[in-house]
Amino acid sequence: MITLDELDHKIIQAFHRDGRASNRQIALELNTTEGTIRGRVKRLQRRSLIRFTTVRGYRFAGSPTLVMLGVICDNVSVHEIADALAAMQETTCVVVMLGRYNILAMGLFTSVEEVDSLLTTKIRRLPGIKRVETSIAIRNIKYHSAIARITPSAVLEAEDAGTETEQTD
Repeated sequence: MITLDELDHKIIQAFHRDGRASNRQIALELNTTEGTIRGRVKRLQRRSLIRFTTVRGYRFAGSPTLVMLGVICDNVSVHEIADALAAMQETTCVVVMLGRYNILAMGLFTSVEEVDSLLTTKIRRLPGIKRVETSIAIRNIKYHSAIARITPSAVLEAEDAGTETEQTD
């Protein structure tokens, strides 16, 4: 099992705030040496706990469509359905809502057929689902990768292997 200490978490948080931060900047911020930060970053990368990517927009990453799924379900099933949606590799954001939907799930998809497959083979089969309304983004005014990550989550990959990790992009 891989464990992260407080310094590892702070390094990951620093990169999450500014993916272009230098080891020196992070060392100053965390009151440690640049060599310590460099060694920790290399170890985190070697263990696939962090990964650095540069993408100008998610359309360049082979995932051209941001899809939002508004889920209407039985009130008693909300948390179980939200957990099931969060466990699906295809979803990158799951939020329990007040309002029109009980749950809003988001993900990046390469085709409408991929969305349809997710809906028919996984989501609509969940007990308690009443209806799913699909919205497909046609133009993004503002996009933040923390909402719908471009790369597969190392957390999901590590959980499949039985380890505990964190990732920053």
